[in-house]
Amino acid sequence: MNAWNAVESADFRGPLDVTRAATAVLDARDLVIGWSPAAERLLGYRAQEIVGRPLETLLPHLGTGRPGQSPPVQTPGSVSRTARHRDGRLLSVATSICPLADTGGRTDAPARVLVAAELDGLRAWESQQAMRHGLATQSPVGLAIYDTDLRLTWFNATYGREIGLPLREFIGKQADDLYPRGEFVTEGYPRSTQAVMAQVLDTGEPIVDLHFVGQLPTDPGSEHVWSCSYYRLHDADGRVLGVCEDAFDITGRYQAQRRLNLLVDAGARLGTTLDMTVTAREIAEVAVPKFAATVTVDLVQSVLEGEEPEHGVGLPTLVRVAERSAGENGGTETTGGAHRVVYPPGSPQYRSLSSGGIVRVESTMVVPLRAGGTPLGLVTFVRGRHPSVFDSGEVELADELVTRTAVCLDNARRYTREHAAALTLQRTLLPQHVAPQSAVDLAHRYLPSDNTAGVGGDWFDVIGLSGTRVGLVVGDVVGHGLQAAATMGRMRTTVRALARLDLSPDELLSRLDDLVGQPAGERTGTPGAEAGEDVATGVTCLYAIYDPVSRHCTMARAGHLPPAVVDPEGQLSFPDLPAGPPLGLGGLPFESLEIELPVGSLLALFTDGLVEGRERDIEAGLRTLGRVLGENGRPLEELCDRAVAELLPAGTAADDSALLLVRTRELDARQVAAWELPAEPAAVGRARELATGQLRAWGLEELSYATELVVSELVTNGVRHASGPLHLRLLRDLTLLTEVSDTGHTSPHLRHAASDDEGGRGLFIVAQLVQRWGTRYTPYGKTIWTEQAFPPDYPGTPRPVG
Repeated sequence: MNAWNAVESADFRGPLDVTRAATAVLDARDLVIGWSPAAERLLGYRAQEIVGRPLETLLPHLGTGRPGQSPPVQTPGSVSRTARHRDGRLLSVATSICPLADTGGRTDAPARVLVAAELDGLRAWESQQAMRHGLATQSPVGLAIYDTDLRLTWFNATYGREIGLPLREFIGKQADDLYPRGEFVTEGYPRSTQAVMAQVLDTGEPIVDLHFVGQLPTDPGSEHVWSCSYYRLHDADGRVLGVCEDAFDITGRYQAQRRLNLLVDAGARLGTTLDMTVTAREIAEVAVPKFAATVTVDLVQSVLEGEEPEHGVGLPTLVRVAERSAGENGGTETTGGAHRVVYPPGSPQYRSLSSGGIVRVESTMVVPLRAGGTPLGLVTFVRGRHPSVFDSGEVELADELVTRTAVCLDNARRYTREHAAALTLQRTLLPQHVAPQSAVDLAHRYLPSDNTAGVGGDWFDVIGLSGTRVGLVVGDVVGHGLQAAATMGRMRTTVRALARLDLSPDELLSRLDDLVGQPAGERTGTPGAEAGEDVATGVTCLYAIYDPVSRHCTMARAGHLPPAVVDPEGQLSFPDLPAGPPLGLGGLPFESLEIELPVGSLLALFTDGLVEGRERDIEAGLRTLGRVLGENGRPLEELCDRAVAELLPAGTAADDSALLLVRTRELDARQVAAWELPAEPAAVGRARELATGQLRAWGLEELSYATELVVSELVTNGVRHASGPLHLRLLRDLTLLTEVSDTGHTSPHLRHAASDDEGGRGLFIVAQLVQRWGTRYTPYGKTIWTEQAFPPDYPGTPRPVG
């Protein structure tokens, strides 16, 4: 039985079927001698009204015309006519006349049967018949019918062409026997055809548009995809007959959609970081197992290091950075770490690297990674245990995937190069070695930001000042990257230069603010430069000076967090330090705060990156830091490590972090000698006597001559140019420090006296006798100081207290 025979043999009764149509029996004279109920419903005449009347009453011009003559023989088929209803209406009907057996000349015997139906109903039925015929012979949708035992009983022509064998070969077989390796891939439904049809048979609920993947018996080795729908069949009495399957081959559309989905997935997953190794792993994760069974990614070694690709003779060195395969149980496996790979001549990878093009060999495809014509590496796609050649659409898909990956890798390479340069610059500009200070013990930590944010601009510094004092600095530049690191270096250098002038913290920040707030043209030396080009605006800074003689700490801040202070008993406090505006914004003056710190106090200077994060507000961070610093008795290095571990458990954060911890000391009383002298000429001799006597007590007689000259010159200048009492102080620390303080605010200047000048040579002589000298200002005047190195055989000085 073929599809056409199935249609012809089916019971498709139409409107002109004698069991359904309006039927009239005519004799040889075209008189109505029989009348059916259907005729009464169509034309309105009851049997007693129409029997015996001529046919022309119903159908004008359909009679024979002359009595006694036999009408012409009508051929089978329908003819459209106009019929007259009992109420006079005209109806369009289709009629068909069937002659009966020879009446033997009797005119009153039944001679013909006329059937009629509404013309519109006949046309609709004919359309349905054409549709049924088309489904069986011409429809592109494959149709199959399974009985209640889910065995095949019929299929249409399209289904037969796909199977490739006549129906008799498959009658009685189940669907799973036709496609033994096929399965449904639509989520939420059974995998096998048998199970799906059983569900439809049991529930009566149709299932629509399930995607079935399998191989045709006539095309083994090539997977096809069908959109399948199933619904239950019933007879006129509602008895279940079986299940009908509609199947349409959507292989092309399915593959196109799957490729599009893969590209969408790649767009969402590729390039999520600026790490080349992670990007290489991402394309492997995208492609396995949806596109290939195994994917390997090899990058040129110089590219992986952030350098420009090699342009020498021969093939570049490759490093395997990603390899991913589909596992036996359907999962995926990532194997191996980064290692060098060498491909022999003639291999697909060697040919692709040499030619710069895509190479296909059986189930393997090699696609070069290129950016702007420059080779970055290779991506190799390999099919699984049932290999198939990559078609042209898949080649285009692979090329698109690799092109997107190459763009991400090139961006990552450029970022790696810039990040390495910024890190190098930042490490160079940060303190490489913090010299030990007599005033404090210290420890510090700097943690750069993660690779996502880039290099930041946080910095810290420890600056030795005159009088054994120490300057402590911590600051934060807005933004990240190479420019932030360069700006940090400028700020650090400027702060060190201003600190060497012995400026107070508030005055230092004011001068720094003036420099940052200069117009862009003055800063860069380029007329017309835009003010927004410099990221120094908005920099925050905290500057503190600690004096180990007085144990006073003076500090000021420009938009920065205040320091944390922990006394020797472990009590934490944050000084109420006036918050000046960030640098470059102007508007408000900076104010200093002076506090006295007991010996052994802990002072912590830090940036906001240490105490503030995405999942922690700044208040919580300060509480955590305070809890760690509360154990003041622990070594500073241990406190630094614990603070970093508590506040930055991941090791890095979105912002870089700086932490500077100092524990205060006090100079031993045996290291300091100070006197107050009147501002009169006799004080000069007295000052020399006091100084030389103290040097003898300290065992520094070798420095007496130079110190006498220094004291004489400085005290004489004070007597001549200032008023009020003078103060002489000697400090024995890493060097011998001599200080003379007066109430004047004018600083002496070193100059070369002419040969006929009577004065002006004293300060020049002093400068030749000492290592360094300088002036620092106080609210009450100024202090001129000098430093002299100890003799080589000097045993040393007492250590500061604390």
